[in-house]
Amino acid sequence: MSTAVQEPPTPAHTIPSNPTESYTSSSLLTGADVREASRNGSYTKSTSGLAKTYIQANLIILPSRYASDFRLLCARNPVPCPLIAESESVGKWDAVKSWLTGLEGTDVLSAHDIRQDVPKYMVYKDSKLVKSHCSDIVEEWTEDHVAFLIGCSYSFESALSEAGLPPRNTTSDTIVPIYRTNIPLCPAGVFTGGTYIASMRPYKRSEIEKVRDITRAFSVTHGEPVAWGWDAVERLGIKDIDKPDWGSSPVSTDGSRFGAFHGDEENVPVFWGCGVTPQEAVMMAGLEGTIMGHAPGYMLVLDCRDWDIVSKA
Repeated sequence: MSTAVQEPPTPAHTIPSNPTESYTSSSLLTGADVREASRNGSYTKSTSGLAKTYIQANLIILPSRYASDFRLLCARNPVPCPLIAESESVGKWDAVKSWLTGLEGTDVLSAHDIRQDVPKYMVYKDSKLVKSHCSDIVEEWTEDHVAFLIGCSYSFESALSEAGLPPRNTTSDTIVPIYRTNIPLCPAGVFTGGTYIASMRPYKRSEIEKVRDITRAFSVTHGEPVAWGWDAVERLGIKDIDKPDWGSSPVSTDGSRFGAFHGDEENVPVFWGCGVTPQEAVMMAGLEGTIMGHAPGYMLVLDCRDWDIVSKA
């Protein structure tokens, strides 16, 4: 089966010209649109479904003394922690260098302010959460911080939808269910004891092989599922499928409680590596200082597109 992504024309810039006007998901057609709306405080919802075909990224920002160990963590755990880019230099919040072959930093992320271009942020001090879902991190950012961009599975949802396999209940008002699992991460320096975090999208049993084929090409954004099937829930150490650790509770094809359909062939849980993994790894490491990241479901939307990363997969 071909996984090539066809390149449509770049959409016109259609966000409101007056920054006091409200932005809607239908007016946010590019990564630049989403970043501008987030920076202006006019868009504050989940980025699920926004700017179709534009790659979305998880964000983790660390004191520079942890940067080397974090790069190693990503290299050793490329499925849950696929590294896309990082600050061009220590303390740089408006330029990145790319880790993707064939793409420059400006191809990945052009004009931006990484301190304000995500709809919602999380702030930790000495590994304790001190601010949740805040609108910017301008006050917290220092000249010693390094930002890392990690691939996000939202990025393959356009390809799934194009193939007639749209994820269920993924809108700007919902966030994909996200779970802690018992799959251990390969340790790296100060980062020890972490486990995979997984996102879940339900599919029919008959659809799973096609879903695997499509998402396999997106290795830069987690690739194909790490597990699927009702038996995977127990194998991954998930205690209650209806109570994710982050995000919205899953629903069945008729909109009812997903867990009530245990064993049903029309409602099968499918799990992917998730970019919340590095945030959890940071918390497990007990790092000192101020650490920042995106709030789960509220991503940094980039300028590179589906076809840019599929060709690298």
